[in-house]
Amino acid sequence: MEFKDLEIFQMVAEKGTISEVAKELRYVQSNITMRIQKLEQELNTPLFNRHRRGMSLTPEGKKLLTYSKKILLLTDEMKKAVQSKEEPSGKLDIGTVETVIHLPKILSTFIKKYKNVDLCLFTGVTETLEKEVLHHKLDGAFVTESDFHPDLVSHEVFREELVLISDKHSSSLEELKKEPFLCFSDGCGYRARLEAWYRDQNITPQKVLEFGTLETILQSVAVGLGVTFVPKSAVTHMKQNGLIQCHTLPEKYSKIKTVFIRRADTYLTSTMEKFIETIENK
Repeated sequence: MEFKDLEIFQMVAEKGTISEVAKELRYVQSNITMRIQKLEQELNTPLFNRHRRGMSLTPEGKKLLTYSKKILLLTDEMKKAVQSKEEPSGKLDIGTVETVIHLPKILSTFIKKYKNVDLCLFTGVTETLEKEVLHHKLDGAFVTESDFHPDLVSHEVFREELVLISDKHSSSLEELKKEPFLCFSDGCGYRARLEAWYRDQNITPQKVLEFGTLETILQSVAVGLGVTFVPKSAVTHMKQNGLIQCHTLPEKYSKIKTVFIRRADTYLTSTMEKFIETIENK
């Protein structure tokens, strides 16, 4: 049994069709089919149900998928464990919430110093990123501090103040309680903080509008669509230009920490060691 056969098996299980896997790997479809059949012969059991719309796992295939993920994960860790301590290399998948003000400096410093590392960045909300780190889909992530899963370890990046922002014409905090709340999807740490304030004030927002990017949220606030809760450092330029107003909420809701999380039980490669070192020396 070859590792490549397991990789192909896993891809077919995830995508459901041989044609998609062949296209992604740039193999002919017959090559993919032959590898799957070879695996089934070695294990003496069918791994897929074949039907007109694609392929689905048999009960035996589902069992193999569980072991396959563990084997390939350990294989990846093995490769990382034996890489050079002097010159980190390989792929590093990092997640981040959109408002990490120090992130460009951290990434620039790391990439310039360690040119053999292929660093990929993915954005999302805290809750989603935490799950992706837990499930080994990301090597680590910059998120808002919360009560994380016990399998995660965190490294403090910086402390921040959140502010409620409105357009330049709004005046009192009392008026803003009636404005639509503009935010990221559920699972965002900033959203959770403002929702806690709403609950404690016995306020029910008349409307909650979800957006995909910080830039869209900020521009929407500036034109009077509603209010949002974001790090003060992310909107300093807008306040200075007279585009918005900032409103302070009690420390219980406004003081936050941005941290970098990773799995506590994975091998700490030299690449990850150097990345954490870069964060700590920012």
